[in-house]
Amino acid sequence: MNNSLDRLGRGWGMPLSPDGQGRLAWVAGPEKVRQAIFIILDTEPGERVMLPEFGCGLRRFLMAPNNVGTRARIQREVMQALLRWEPRIAVANVDVLAGEDPALILVEIQYAHTRDGRRDSLVYPFYLE
Repeated sequence: MNNSLDRLGRGWGMPLSPDGQGRLAWVAGPEKVRQAIFIILDTEPGERVMLPEFGCGLRRFLMAPNNVGTRARIQREVMQALLRWEPRIAVANVDVLAGEDPALILVEIQYAHTRDGRRDSLVYPFYLE
């Protein structure tokens, strides 16, 4: 792996699970950053004892209506959480769209890695019910 990818990080893959030989998988570079974004979005503030403010807090939107107002608030929360907790990326855009299921929203994130400018994106599905 080249030096710029090394700087993006290396660690256990998430979710933690052993492979066929009982070893934990390792991920590095852009995949490690992608997994870190998912961890930020999956974590509720207060879940981590040593870092109680960490996370995005999307669960507060459970049972909220899938409307423009809810999606705008989610967009703002995702943007703020990523700006605060993931310094390895520069967020270009966050779109929050209604999914095919009335309870589904799709959080589409476009970002660039700050080390090398490499563009990437991911879609985070979130159910309001």
